[in-house]
Amino acid sequence: VLVKEKANLIRNNIKINFIGRLTDLPTPLNDKINELCESTKKNNKLILNIAVNYGGRAEIVDAINSIILKIDKKNLNIDKINEDTVSDNLYTYNLPDPDLLIRTAGEMRISNFMIWQTAYTEFWVTPVLWPDFDKNNLIEAIINFQKRVRKYGGKI
Repeated sequence: VLVKEKANLIRNNIKINFIGRLTDLPTPLNDKINELCESTKKNNKLILNIAVNYGGRAEIVDAINSIILKIDKKNLNIDKINEDTVSDNLYTYNLPDPDLLIRTAGEMRISNFMIWQTAYTEFWVTPVLWPDFDKNNLIEAIINFQKRVRKYGGKI
């Protein structure tokens, strides 16, 4: 569907990002994903992030493997590893951490989603099912979020 909408995405200045183990996808699908990302990479009015074949634990494992590879290739000193090193090797390395996570269907868990990135994310849970979630529900979540006092922990 997104490939068919490529011209509209470009015309409306929308950038598309995909996160997940994309290399595990069939090559033709991966090629289309790469083509779409390449075609929209300079767009900056709106950014749409799509998780495909994504799991938070897998993302952390892949980040660790990437760090190990950099150490093996002498591109990273093991003594220099910190939180930023991990963040820089996640699928979301080029994205800000989410400020607000909306959970539909009353789910009170993160479901293996952005485990690292949601450390200081505010959660809003609604009993409304995702297919029924509408503009009014979104506005309600945003208003609730705006009333909160954000708290962030310290870095090691």
